[in-house]
Amino acid sequence: MASEHITTELSEGILTITLNRPEKLNAFTTQMGQEIGAALDRADRDDDVRVVIFTGAGRGYCAGADISDGGSVGAGSGMERKGLPPGGIGQRLFESHKPLIAAIHGAAVGVGVTMTLPMDFRICAQDTKFGLVFTRRGLVPEAGSAWFLPRIVGLPKALEWVYAGRTVNAEDARAAGLVSEVVPPDQLLPRARAIAREIAENTAPVATVLTRQLMWRASAAPHPEGALRVDSALNLALAQTADVKEGFTAFREKRLPRFPGRASQDLPALYPWW
Repeated sequence: MASEHITTELSEGILTITLNRPEKLNAFTTQMGQEIGAALDRADRDDDVRVVIFTGAGRGYCAGADISDGGSVGAGSGMERKGLPPGGIGQRLFESHKPLIAAIHGAAVGVGVTMTLPMDFRICAQDTKFGLVFTRRGLVPEAGSAWFLPRIVGLPKALEWVYAGRTVNAEDARAAGLVSEVVPPDQLLPRARAIAREIAENTAPVATVLTRQLMWRASAAPHPEGALRVDSALNLALAQTADVKEGFTAFREKRLPRFPGRASQDLPALYPWW
């Protein structure tokens, strides 16, 4: 499928997905959701992709749903019938094998906020405004944000924002933990790439896939028993691999590791464990 509403670029193990409707402030469409899902499917299969960065073309990240694309369509709203899972883009992002970084600037409204919540890192430019405006439109927060947002900023802050349909500036977002860093606009993508390079250059691809799912899924469990059982089993399996040997050898030799494991084919039999 040719991409019309996003662009993709792969360099140094980093896939950059750019929402690319700048004339519409990258308003989200069903087609954009399909294209993102397809790009993530390819990324999961491609061992050259280690980390994925999301950003937006032009003056903003995403101004919300394009109402000309189906009324109140957001990150879900039937897209499961068009190539995405039942939870829409939120579920597809959550299930990504590769770490995800959101590099946000300008307007991030509605789905422009909620689609970043299943991502692993969110950094933003100083000019960013996050609009959690659902109740002001007669809607509820979508893309699983009732699960994600309280886990990120805490339930009291999430309620404060979503009940009022609040617009949140960059510094307030950082103070609440919605974003980890606020940077000048010209430093946004370089900083995102620096975070991505640290992962791509230093970590084992197989271990990174397993760690992403372990962290997201275990941290939501009511008791550590499951995590203790799963991480022990995973490490027993990984200990037999060439990746572990290479990791320790590179550490002793004070060099960057060259992990031979391939995430596309070398995940242990235990995966998926849920």
